[in-house]
Amino acid sequence: MVGTSAGAFSGLFGVGGGTVIVPLLIIFFGYGERLATGTSLAAIVVIALLATALQGAYGNVHVGTGLLLSIPAVGGVIAGTALQQRLPQRAISLLFALLLVIVAVELIVR
Repeated sequence: MVGTSAGAFSGLFGVGGGTVIVPLLIIFFGYGERLATGTSLAAIVVIALLATALQGAYGNVHVGTGLLLSIPAVGGVIAGTALQQRLPQRAISLLFALLLVIVAVELIVR
């Protein structure tokens, strides 16, 4: 169920890992936020490769832009992971929930 949901959301919206897998691992499997995040990242590697290939087959991938986006993302991953290890798990949950609410409101307002 978790993997199928993540795959469907990845194919439909380009999301799946953080927005689907992490909450479902926490709710259904009792994972802590840190374990759910790391496990989600491992799954995202496979999901992203397949989703990129399929979207690319439809001409929906701009490889150059994707590669340019990945350069600063590496620094963000390093900083975000270091920060996550220093925050209480409850704070991580609340920040993540806040992010999802902000994104939801932005999508509705647009």
